[in-house]
Amino acid sequence: MNYLVTGATGFIGRFLVARLLQDSDAQVHVLVRESSRDKVEKLRNALGEDAASRLHAVWGDIAEAGLTSASARKKLAGKIDHIFHLAAVYDMNMDDATADRINTEGTRNVVEFANGLGGDVRLHHMSSVAVAGNQFEGQFTEDMFDEGQSLDHPYYRTKFESERIVREECRVPFRIYRPGAVVGSSETGEMDKVDGPYYFFKTIQRIRDTVPRWLPMIGIDGGRVPVAPVDYVALAMYALAHKPDGDGECFHLIQSQSPSVGELIGVLLEAAHGPEIARSIDVGRFGTLPSPVRQVTNSMIRVVPGSVLRMASRALGVPVSVLGYIFNPAVFDDRKARAALKGTGVKCPDIRDYADKLFQYWEVHLDLDTHVPASLQRKLGGKVVLITGASSGIGFSVAKKLGAAGAKMVLVARTPEKLELTRHIIEKAGGEAHCYPCDLNSMEAIDAMAQQVLHDFGHVDVLINNAGRSIRRAVFESFDRFHDYERTMQLNYFGAVRLIMNLLPEMARRKSGHIINISSIGVLANAARFSAYVASKAALDAYTRCLSAEVRSRNIHTTAIYMPLVRTPMIAPTKMYDYVPTWTPEQAADTVVDAIVKRPKSIATPVGTAAALSYAVWPKVNDYILSKGFQLFPSSSAAQGVKEGGKPTIEQVVFANLFKGEHW
Repeated sequence: MNYLVTGATGFIGRFLVARLLQDSDAQVHVLVRESSRDKVEKLRNALGEDAASRLHAVWGDIAEAGLTSASARKKLAGKIDHIFHLAAVYDMNMDDATADRINTEGTRNVVEFANGLGGDVRLHHMSSVAVAGNQFEGQFTEDMFDEGQSLDHPYYRTKFESERIVREECRVPFRIYRPGAVVGSSETGEMDKVDGPYYFFKTIQRIRDTVPRWLPMIGIDGGRVPVAPVDYVALAMYALAHKPDGDGECFHLIQSQSPSVGELIGVLLEAAHGPEIARSIDVGRFGTLPSPVRQVTNSMIRVVPGSVLRMASRALGVPVSVLGYIFNPAVFDDRKARAALKGTGVKCPDIRDYADKLFQYWEVHLDLDTHVPASLQRKLGGKVVLITGASSGIGFSVAKKLGAAGAKMVLVARTPEKLELTRHIIEKAGGEAHCYPCDLNSMEAIDAMAQQVLHDFGHVDVLINNAGRSIRRAVFESFDRFHDYERTMQLNYFGAVRLIMNLLPEMARRKSGHIINISSIGVLANAARFSAYVASKAALDAYTRCLSAEVRSRNIHTTAIYMPLVRTPMIAPTKMYDYVPTWTPEQAADTVVDAIVKRPKSIATPVGTAAALSYAVWPKVNDYILSKGFQLFPSSSAAQGVKEGGKPTIEQVVFANLFKGEHW
């Protein structure tokens, strides 16, 4: 089977090309501009050797008549079975001229190319639910097209016009696909840019970071949001394109029961571990005002400076066109697509089942708005900073922030692929990073890594011992698990000490250095169920306190950060922690920034300081409180033979909020 794909290096295009090339007999020709050679190579590298050998670049441009050279057209003539036209400009801030040149005239050029290609070619046109405009009232079906709808935005207008061109001018068989708001992969969360619902993610993140999860919120509700993950869109297009029937038909590629605005916000808040929406105010009812009234209102929104919608747009960082979906009264029907896909195994998943992947991917890959204080930039510009455990959690957030401050980041973790990803993200944000994969359980591996770093950079200015292993298991559940204590001590204590002793001589020679150890509030509070973890952190704490006196005269500083509970992969097995107060990795990273700028001996939360004081002055009172917490909170499902409950009780919520950040 031979295919020609436009827009193959775009987001949906990459997924579609990968699916087409899963068929061993597929030959895929991709129309690409000469200036995008690097994108073609990137696409080839992502496909694997066999698939890449069956990917063929056709140099050209949909904005040019004929698409490509006469010689290239001659080679393709009569040999293409399917043309997938995905290339288009999607930018809610686009101008009319660009929209007309690419979306409208580009589609006309593709249709003319298909008409003159010869053979049994079929055209598959990627349209959009945007053809309905943003003011259509009621149900918009797959059989509907020209319903007199308002198309007052270049994107809506040109998607409508491009679909009209296919319907009226295409002389070969064609099929039309209208995806909704395309979000990231339902499998991995992969997304290429902030768009559509993603504009709300930053606001959701801020709510998550400031509002306790147990506090119910009042939200807003409105129109339906026709979402669809990119992998579903690509798989559905492939399946529908190869069905024997369907020529001249249009298919909506959306989640059948599309969530309302309020439902979507609630799902995303849950995915972000934020508070629940107890009740929503349906502002979408304004979208059902009589049409003349709504048109006047929309006109006012466009022309009156300082309108409520524009102010909301600026405050939330969301384009006005996206905010308009709150008032969108259209409901899209996908019955025809579902019927055609029956028996193919392709079905649009519910966003509730993959929203967590979308939010996690956004936080790691797309949330590059890193706040860096000027004092940190002055302190770290050009300095070499080594951080262990750099590929996730606290380490990742710290590395991203310090990289943005101008430090040369030396990233250490066990998995090379994850380290490379961290490096890529730091560099994407304008920083500098270098990867040194290392198993910190191995003393020999630590020695080799440290010597290589010293060879490459000459020294390390700041060492952050962040990598660690945590085990939440009571002593009475550990009688046959002594290896838990050995493994935890090996990584958290011996590994950190070995690294310090490799880097310390050069710090001493240069009379400059800073060693930061990420410790735990449990060291101050003597957290029950964490005897293995706390003992290892306490050992490192004691070692560093002793070391501090020895290196003081050499201008080497040490800082212990007694971190409270932080929402990282380390605590994920304990589902109860989804509901107790925790810090985000971003908040933890800000604390590390404080440590670098101010170089304190230690940093602790008020609860941690109070716990240490109470144990020194009233040890029995301290034990009484910890014993209550031990009885109140169950063991995690990882502990032998013990299962967790679901949501916490009121008593657990109150207790956890009284002792914020403590490990229970």
